[in-house]
Order: sequence, then structure tokens, then C-alpha cells
Amino acid sequence: MSSQVLRRLPADPATDAALLARLSALFAETAADHDRSGAFPRENFAELQAQGLIGLVAPQAHGGGGASLAAARRVLAAVAWGEPATALILTMSWLQQHAIGRTDSRWPAHLRERVLRDAVREGALINALRVEPVLGSPARGGLPATTARREGAQWKINGHKLYTTGIEGLTWLAVWARTDDEAAPRTGFFLVPRGAPGIRVVASWDHLGLRASGSHEVLFEEVAIPLDHAVDLRAPAEWAPDAGSQTDIDAHATQHAWMVVLLGTLYDAAARAARDWLVGFLNRRAPSSLGASLASLLRVQEHVGEIEALLRSNRVLLDQATAEVDAGHAPAATDSGLLKYTVTNNAIRAVELALQLTGNHGLARQNPLERHYRDVLCSRIHTPQNDAILVGAGKAALGVRS
Repeated sequence: MSSQVLRRLPADPATDAALLARLSALFAETAADHDRSGAFPRENFAELQAQGLIGLVAPQAHGGGGASLAAARRVLAAVAWGEPATALILTMSWLQQHAIGRTDSRWPAHLRERVLRDAVREGALINALRVEPVLGSPARGGLPATTARREGAQWKINGHKLYTTGIEGLTWLAVWARTDDEAAPRTGFFLVPRGAPGIRVVASWDHLGLRASGSHEVLFEEVAIPLDHAVDLRAPAEWAPDAGSQTDIDAHATQHAWMVVLLGTLYDAAARAARDWLVGFLNRRAPSSLGASLASLLRVQEHVGEIEALLRSNRVLLDQATAEVDAGHAPAATDSGLLKYTVTNNAIRAVELALQLTGNHGLARQNPLERHYRDVLCSRIHTPQNDAILVGAGKAALGVRS
């Protein structure tokens, strides 16, 4: 079945410009409806699967597309231009496919095969569930409160997770937890089927932007999984970016770069959608007092030029980082962080300028600009956050060790 799906695509799906344009337009048609309702965009994922794109990043050895970062970026940009919440859920699943599909992955071979084949054949989505009410993001350190207790031939999972993006459409959950060994707990990921008994979703996601991402809370109450579903357990210190072998360090840098580039692409695409609407509005809007379109005003042209400069900077930075990653030279974590900082701030600034030029029209709910603005603001909350990025860059420049 996977070969039948993949045969419909060219070797590099990102070269099918007509397909990508159609997806952008199709997803944009219902983006406002999904924003208002917050409903999971199931029809969007059905269309992505019909085009063989959910398994795009999965390795070819597992039936997937084995896409480069450049190819993944082009597809993601098209999806995000139309509906960014769909793109965010897809990004999170692709990142898991990339991590699991590496030849040096620590996951058991049979589970790697199952998760990746499910993505290709069935469009099965996976995400990592990491954030907790007390811990916050594990990127800032600390042990999770979610625990895995060994009981006979099973693990029993208990805990509470926040911001579980896409939970309504996920098939697999990679749950960040610790073992219940008091003396020397191990931390890592436990693979949990979404339909396992004891999983309860608390529909708490009522966010400013990316409202259709369904990033609700999830409670785990004595959720039983087989012992071999502890797919990657390590001593807490071994999860540090600079810990382990050089292979581990390189894998972390590459995965981090994929995350930053894809998220940057997502928010840049939302800003480009705002820019495209703005250009159409400025050319159509012709106040009677002016006798010409707003596009004829020098002040308007100057601000649109500033938007173009911001988006061009984004394109250059993202293209450069993508080329480095695809050539096997992932940028250092500090550089990846600065990329995220610059690209997302440029995206926010571009939409802010668009709002300044449109006034009340830009803030009206019947126009998409205010939705684009709410969506790009969400870029600030993704790991790494701005304060961590700038402190890290400052320390590196000053030669200060952590």
C-alpha cells in the first residue's frame, strides 16, 4: 500500500509546484473555520495522506519518502501558508519520524518499523509529550513528575502532560517520563498507543493562536504498556546536548536544527500569507479622498519594502541552514537558536507592519490578517525561548562557561 501511495509523487514532492499550490489554497479555504472552532483539521490530514505526505520524512527503508530538510521545508511552507496549525502538527510528527528513523536510533527495531510504517501506510501521527504543569519544558532541566512503574511484564504510566499538540489525531505518544527508582531514576521516552486504557484528554486548549492544533492536557492513570515500549531510557545527565559519544552529540545538533528550521519555516510562511493578503488589499483599497489605490502612496511602498526585507532575510537564513544540514554539517545549538530568534521576530515584525498599514481592516475578523498575527505570536513559546537563546549566545560570545 505504501508503494502505491508514494508512486503518485515525483521523487522530490517539493518539485510538484501545482500540488503544493493546490494544498495551500485548499487549506486556506477552511483556515478561518478551524480558527473559530478549534476543531482538529482531520480533512487536511486526510488530504496530506492521500498525497503520501505524512510519511514524507520516514526513511525509504521503511516505505517513506526519505525527504531531505529542503524538501520537507517546501512542503511545510505550502501547508503553513494555508493553515499553520495543520503545519505544526505535521512538523511534530515529522520530527519524530526523523529522530526515530536515524540509523543510530536507540529505539527497538520492531517499534521503529511499526511507527514509521504506520505513518506511511495509515497516515498515523506521533508526537512527544514532554511539558508538565510543575516541570514546564524539560529543555530547562529537572525530572518529570510523570512516572513509569515496572510491574511484571508491563510498565504502568502515571502523570499529567500539557500542550500535547495534535492529541485528537495522534496514533502514538512518545511520553517523557522517569522510572520510579528512588535512588537512580532513568528518564526517557515510553511509546504509548493513543487508545490505551487510562488515557484521559482534558480539552483545555483555548489559545490566542494556532487554535486548531488541539494542544490539550492529557492525564495518564495506570496506563499499561509492554516493557519493550520503554524505547529510550538513560541516566538524566546523558540527555544533555553535549553528553555521550560524538555520534550522540551530532545527532542532537542535527535534530535541533531540523526543529528550528521547520518551525522557522512555519512562521515565516504565516507571515508570507499575511504579506500576500496585504498586497492584494493595498492594490484594491482606493479611498475616494485619494483617487488612487493605497499602493500608490510612497509611505505604503516604504513599509511594504521593509516587509520584503524582513522576509528576504528569513529566506536567506533558512536556505543557508537547510543547505548546511542537508550537507551533513548541522549548525551549533547557539547558531540554531539565533536562527529561530531572528526568523520568528522577523515574521512577527512583518505582520505588525501589515497591521499598521491596514488599520481597522487588518483587525477585522472577516479578514485573515488578525489571525495571521495571532498565529505568528505563538512562535515565541517554542523551545528554545528567546531568553535562553540570547543568554546562550551571550555566554558563547563572552567565553563564559555554564
